[in-house]
Amino acid sequence: MKVMKFGGTSVGTPERMKSVATMVSESGEQVFVVLSAMSGTTNSLIEISNYLYKKNSDGANDVINNLEQKYMQHVEELYSTDEYKQRTREFLASEFNYLRSFTKDLFTSFEEKNIVAQGEIISTNMVTNFLLEKGVKVVLLSAFDFMRTDKNAEPDTHYIKEKLAAVMKENEGYQVYITQGFICRNAYGEVDNLLRGGSDFTASLIGAALPAEEIQIWTDIDGMHNNDPRVVDKTEAIRQLNFEEAAELAYFGAKILHPTCVQPAKFAGIPVRLKNTLDPKAEGTIIDNVLLRGKIKAVAAKDNITAIKIKSSRMLFATGFLRKVFEIFECYQTPIDMITTSEVGVSMSIDNTSHLNEIVDELKKYGTVTVDSDMCIVCVVGDLDWNNLGFESIVLDAMKNIPVRMISYGGSNYNISFLIREADKKRALQSLSDVLFNNK
Repeated sequence: MKVMKFGGTSVGTPERMKSVATMVSESGEQVFVVLSAMSGTTNSLIEISNYLYKKNSDGANDVINNLEQKYMQHVEELYSTDEYKQRTREFLASEFNYLRSFTKDLFTSFEEKNIVAQGEIISTNMVTNFLLEKGVKVVLLSAFDFMRTDKNAEPDTHYIKEKLAAVMKENEGYQVYITQGFICRNAYGEVDNLLRGGSDFTASLIGAALPAEEIQIWTDIDGMHNNDPRVVDKTEAIRQLNFEEAAELAYFGAKILHPTCVQPAKFAGIPVRLKNTLDPKAEGTIIDNVLLRGKIKAVAAKDNITAIKIKSSRMLFATGFLRKVFEIFECYQTPIDMITTSEVGVSMSIDNTSHLNEIVDELKKYGTVTVDSDMCIVCVVGDLDWNNLGFESIVLDAMKNIPVRMISYGGSNYNISFLIREADKKRALQSLSDVLFNNK
């Protein structure tokens, strides 16, 4: 069995839904399909929640009414028989009446999670009804029956595997299984969501739990590219990535994939394939445990970075200095992206500046603090083991005309990272593409 995940843009219109339904029903294989909410729906549901937090039920009802009208129009475009038009209209009417019920009661984060979950519930029901109308042997499984997080808000993989096996045993013999991405229950049985990676994370967890032959992530671009196509000319889709390489690229700016979502697949040894719903025949990108030796694969960039430098003579030959510095960041729950050290100084980069002022004030206890804003991390990913002679010098040569604030190399065998000004990002990415991929 293959797991196929389709994002919001892939099911963003009735025509896109029809295309997805055709792909999954004509694949000739038994498939497990994970769907996101239709594009724009989650934003509308969050807008409804924001109105309700502010006790503005009129504003919430306006958004609910507009969203209902939009979906009722989708029904006319999606189905061809009166039976399934009526069935789906009745389902949608009950859904939107459910949303209206929240305008009468006290509103908390618990109610918000219930509201936001309805986007995936609606999209999966609509696609399931369309497949039933076409005579496909399909079953809709509720993610709430098997997707759960533990008390640390991490996926409860043992529970997921056990419950999913029971659900599949109860529903043997279907060609297509459909469920919702992103949503789940927490350790207390309440409606919740997976946060990081969303529906991609759901697909990876299900693929590992089944276990599946392959996990396919369908989006609106043809796999992961070797550079940012929005910034750089003549980028190309990467045909193969190692799990570690994919995680580095995702963390440092490749938006097609969240860095944590492929971890369950990696541990289960199940390949993940990135595919394009607009061009289903395109090869896409396969992510697996194979590492192609001696290859630089791609470049990615992460924006909105802030660099913090602490300079102190007390650091010289001192023990415990770095621990004290790191504890400040931990106290304010602020992750560090890059770090470099010298005898009397340490520089770090962060992308979460919500507690920047407090962090800087605390750091001043230990030395002179300098802050650089509007920075960018550029990351080069591939087989960058230190035994590969000359690889780092090729990358450095491509950056020779770019002012570099920090360099990180050796923490991983898969990347070299540079901290530069955001203003220099386009020049840096283009130069790296020219030298590494275009042989200029």
